[in-house]
Amino acid sequence: MTFQRARSAEQREIRRRAILDTAAAMLDEMPVAEVSLNELSRRVGLAKSNVLRYFESREAVLLELLDEFLGRWLAELADELADGVEEHAAPQVRASQLADVLSRSLADRVVLCDLFGAQGGVLEHNVSVEVVKRHKRASLARLTAMSDLVLGHVPELGDGAQLFCLMSLVSAGALSSYVPPPPSLLAAYADEPALGVLHVELHEALRVAFTSALLGVLPRD
Repeated sequence: MTFQRARSAEQREIRRRAILDTAAAMLDEMPVAEVSLNELSRRVGLAKSNVLRYFESREAVLLELLDEFLGRWLAELADELADGVEEHAAPQVRASQLADVLSRSLADRVVLCDLFGAQGGVLEHNVSVEVVKRHKRASLARLTAMSDLVLGHVPELGDGAQLFCLMSLVSAGALSSYVPPPPSLLAAYADEPALGVLHVELHEALRVAFTSALLGVLPRD
């Protein structure tokens, strides 16, 4: 892909979109940690200095993708929850169903979980105050939207819904770093089956974490 010099706002937006789309394609091939500005520049057909005219750093690109991916996921999650949570079931039943849908949905989105895992420790460390503020405003709006979704199915959570949603996303990022396990770890489990208790299967680990959190904050009869 090659570009002429962007002169109009429309041309600049096309180039900006190309950078984001190229970075997204790279995330389908490699983990966040391996996405470099040099390779991104090469694939998009721009000098690194030109990429930096649109995004101040690699991290700024990935933070914007995190917000985009989160928005798409929430739109899909609304339908998944509608199909997976029984409207008139008891609160504990609905909470367990919510945990199952939410854990399965996140486990199926490896790239989103990888971005969450890198957010606090990497992506927010090489960006300006303005970029961080913009990102956090967008994150707060997404968190509010997720909280509204959760409350629509388990209103008994009340004021605890937002904290539950935040901890759910943090947990997804943290637990995703354990999967897939490297070959050496799989070999160790094969040699000593007793060690297999330490193996993390993302969907199940998230389901247990979410179920425990939800049932712990539901009001008691």
